[in-house]
Amino acid sequence: MKVRRRVLGDDHVDRAEARTSAFDAQFQSLITEAAWGHVWASDGISDRERSMLTIALLAAMGNFEEIPMHVRATARTGATPRDIAEALQHVAIYAGVPRANHALKLAKATYDDMEAAECRKED
Repeated sequence: MKVRRRVLGDDHVDRAEARTSAFDAQFQSLITEAAWGHVWASDGISDRERSMLTIALLAAMGNFEEIPMHVRATARTGATPRDIAEALQHVAIYAGVPRANHALKLAKATYDDMEAAECRKED
């Protein structure tokens, strides 16, 4: 849970935890332990590299609904917009232009939202 909070942020995790029910509690436990307790907790690669890989894999597999969440997490992982654009170039070549194109649109919209939110904070 510590890694999940570090990468996704307390607000996101708190919202997800509040939505957990008896129906999906076991699943939430599984992904918390497997994804955040093992894969993201490994010291084999950096959080920046892991962000790039995760977003590229989500795009390549067509799992678009998770991309905005992981793009928002780049603010904490150190992956830059250029890093993500580069990763999605690989998706275009190795997994298909339509998937990369859609992922780029999602990433761009998410970065725009993040910038707008930051501007609102500054006002």
